[in-house]
Amino acid sequence: MISAADRARAADLMQGFVAAGATPVETDILQPAGTLLDLYGEDIRGRAFVTHDPIAGETMLRPDFTVPVVQRHMAEGADPARYCYTGEVFRRQEVDEGRPREYLQVGFEVFDGSDPAAADAEVFDLIARALAPWEAVPATGDLGILIAAIAGLTTSARRRAALKRHLWRPARFRRLMERYTGAIPPTHTRGLLLEQLTHTAPETLIQAAGTAVGLRGAGEIAARTQALAEDAGTPPIARTEAEVIAMILAMDGPMDAALSPLRDMAVDLPGLSPAVDRLEARAEALARRGHDPARLSFAPARGRSAMEYYDGFTFTFAAPLRPDLPPLATGGRYDALTAVLGDGRSIPAVGGVIRPGLLEGLA
Repeated sequence: MISAADRARAADLMQGFVAAGATPVETDILQPAGTLLDLYGEDIRGRAFVTHDPIAGETMLRPDFTVPVVQRHMAEGADPARYCYTGEVFRRQEVDEGRPREYLQVGFEVFDGSDPAAADAEVFDLIARALAPWEAVPATGDLGILIAAIAGLTTSARRRAALKRHLWRPARFRRLMERYTGAIPPTHTRGLLLEQLTHTAPETLIQAAGTAVGLRGAGEIAARTQALAEDAGTPPIARTEAEVIAMILAMDGPMDAALSPLRDMAVDLPGLSPAVDRLEARAEALARRGHDPARLSFAPARGRSAMEYYDGFTFTFAAPLRPDLPPLATGGRYDALTAVLGDGRSIPAVGGVIRPGLLEGLA
């Protein structure tokens, strides 16, 4: 149950966002599911309340505001634009019964490609000032650094795509890196299959395997086995490049201290340089708004457990002395999402949300 105090706090936060130039918008509580579920992280996708409407088809209770706000903007919005919103979101809680299934979010989104670093700093600063009475502790990240590093690997396009796809699944990502660097050999079953494929066509192996079980057709199975054979012939990822990925994943310290080592890593992965330039520009923009990069916690991989549509700057604000609570606020950049939903159009975009219900008793 959402309390009257939570709603009043949400209304106060909304007033601050409106005063900052945002236009209030609303989205339907019941959203069409379809491909939208694929845009959310694995955690939320598995916890969405999904149902079937005889007219609208598969639908879900709103698990998040950003995707429907982006849809609305890409369909009818003018650039640049700033939006704010408040309302309930819904998540199933099958593991932790103590977590709420319904709670309020208050959010602020910026669609503006004129100066992405300034927009990042604007959203971060606005949420920092909104949470100042609660002395929230900020932490930042940049998934764009990791994405750029993956894109710069001298390996096959298929391997780069797989690593990017599993970026938000740390255990799976680690196993892929171990396999692609040759750190672990193929499993016995995979090894036997690859050995057979050197002498026998996939279609022949499929016929010899007997009756098919499952939903995949022979063509799909043959394509998959052929892809495995091609991957087996791909040289391992270079040790120096793999070390860069490992160092980026392990990096955790002040934002300004990350710039020099990342510049050094760009010697081995030159594709990193534009992403590091963006980080430096963001640090300068944050400094202009009074946030010292020497005191801002920064880990490039921060945000891997959040929304899968984040592809750049990420941030969280935590409650001091309450590590048991989820973040009071989260946010990040999601440029690629606007391209997915923009029907050929795209615009740089960044936003963040606050959970007013978590602020009770923290003042």
